[in-house]
Amino acid sequence: MKKKYEIRILWVLVLVLVLSFSGIAYGQKRDKNYVSYIETYRDLAIYHMNNYKIPASITLSQGLLESNAGRSSLAKEANNHFGIKCGGDWNGSKIYKEDDAPNECFRKYKNVKDSYEDHSKFLSGKSRYSKLFLLKADDYKSWAKGLQECGYATDKQYATKLINIIELYDLQKYGQKYFISNRNIYKTFDLVYVIASDGDSFRLIASELGFKEKNLIKYNEYPDNYQLREGDIVFLQKKKAKADKPYYEHVVRAGESLHSISQKYGIRVMNLYKMNKRNNQEFSLTEGDVLRLR
Repeated sequence: MKKKYEIRILWVLVLVLVLSFSGIAYGQKRDKNYVSYIETYRDLAIYHMNNYKIPASITLSQGLLESNAGRSSLAKEANNHFGIKCGGDWNGSKIYKEDDAPNECFRKYKNVKDSYEDHSKFLSGKSRYSKLFLLKADDYKSWAKGLQECGYATDKQYATKLINIIELYDLQKYGQKYFISNRNIYKTFDLVYVIASDGDSFRLIASELGFKEKNLIKYNEYPDNYQLREGDIVFLQKKKAKADKPYYEHVVRAGESLHSISQKYGIRVMNLYKMNKRNNQEFSLTEGDVLRLR
């Protein structure tokens, strides 16, 4: 009788443990669309954190919530990832959608990057949000509550939803980078970059700015074992398919390589091959050669 009792107790304990772990797993289940969105726009959010002092965790969580991870009709039709309405000071393109009232005016952007830029300018340029910029970049809870208090959204659960997203997807780790790095961040051809210092490495830059080392190497098309030199350009985002106007051609100078030219104009190396109708096996440069850039 005693053995049966002990066995019954053991099974109850096992059942409790199984149910407990099932509950934890269920409660922590992540949406793959949200994960993909974070991977796509994380670096852009970090860039805006370093330039506007808005925590990347807040930017990402708002983008996820407002656009349903880029799947809302407003995001698809207008590239508007933050639900920003037109307002009296908006002179750009518009789209009309039902929100708190029928046929409301929302801002329309050429691309998602412009939506992120406008979001940062919107928050940093409105006096009603000014108190938020006195907060620490890693104080995401106060930022979330402050956005709700300042009237960013009418949803009474807005702050709670942002905080839940941040904690479920571990976005708070991106809010700790702003005060660590003193690097200057530059912009050319609408691409952001830093300039390597003596003794720099992709790992060091990635660690300071909150990027993945492999992404920086991929963006800049350097070999895995490449040692950065002082003055090297390190782009913080993927380079373009062609040069911006008015750069149509480039005359090769002594010592230049296809890679150095790609870094100069912010173009992907493979696109230089294609535009000049060569493949990487037969492509050699000679001083005076003229390369197409777009």
